[in-house]
Amino acid sequence: MDVRSIESVTASPEHQGTVPVWWLYKPRELKAATTGGYLELVSEFEVKGGGAVHPHSHLTHEFYYVVSGRGRMTIDGETRQIAQGDLVHIPPGAVHSLAPVRPHASIRCFCFAVGVHNTPEVNYSSE
Repeated sequence: MDVRSIESVTASPEHQGTVPVWWLYKPRELKAATTGGYLELVSEFEVKGGGAVHPHSHLTHEFYYVVSGRGRMTIDGETRQIAQGDLVHIPPGAVHSLAPVRPHASIRCFCFAVGVHNTPEVNYSSE
């Protein structure tokens, strides 16, 4: 499972040394995997305590950035706890789900997905 956090990355001075940048994915690192792709979606979502994003898959590179809370992320049978500041990469076709770690505390994530060239449209409401 590919989970990245600024806690495990050293900042480098960028933009002519004016800001520190923590590269969670370096420029062009995903170029080969996303060539011919497109930005499928950008969203923010919340899973309430006691709730869950049920197991599902789709043909996109999906990324969850944890804004707040903690959860149990499962991708293709591997489960790992994720928390604020983590960025999770979900590869195309991988079955994935997410649930908060506590029944009364939610997890909130920023999500974006990169579509893969020549794949069918996804109806996210029915997944």
